[in-house]
Amino acid sequence: MSRWVALLGSINVGGNRLKMAELRAALEQAGLANVATVVASGNVLFDHPEEAEAELERRIAQVVKDRFGIDSFVAVRSRAELQAAIADNPFASDGEPKLVHTMFLAEPFDRVRFEAFAHRWPDPERLAPGDRAFFVDYVETVGRSKLDAAMAKAKLISGRATARNIRSLRRIADAMDR
Repeated sequence: MSRWVALLGSINVGGNRLKMAELRAALEQAGLANVATVVASGNVLFDHPEEAEAELERRIAQVVKDRFGIDSFVAVRSRAELQAAIADNPFASDGEPKLVHTMFLAEPFDRVRFEAFAHRWPDPERLAPGDRAFFVDYVETVGRSKLDAAMAKAKLISGRATARNIRSLRRIADAMDR
């Protein structure tokens, strides 16, 4: 059995309220083992035999939709992939942990287009590409930043995505190691 993390988008935001105990129970009923949650925002740790991540993502998203009526994007990553999402974030060492994010993507993104956008984007936010993710340092504020709307307008992301700040990712990684 391998340890995995499922990062669910749209959980406990925008009216999509979900109790973590109920989510854990539903996922255990769906065959996931040793299910735990970290912070009440859709970070689920679980054990499962090696399986294609895309299949695990579909299965978890279907449980959340069928059981709770929430259409959630799910990004499943291994322990090594989660640790890489922290280590590879170029802003993790000098940015404010709650403002430095990793954006986990459903679909690969056009790296050339992304880098061109990032190069043109005015300060203060900083952007960098990653592997199945990209990194953002919002520098001053997440809530009032115009960056997300500009990225959507530029169609940098072709599918769904979910973001976690570095502080949350470190908490999740620590929990995976216990």
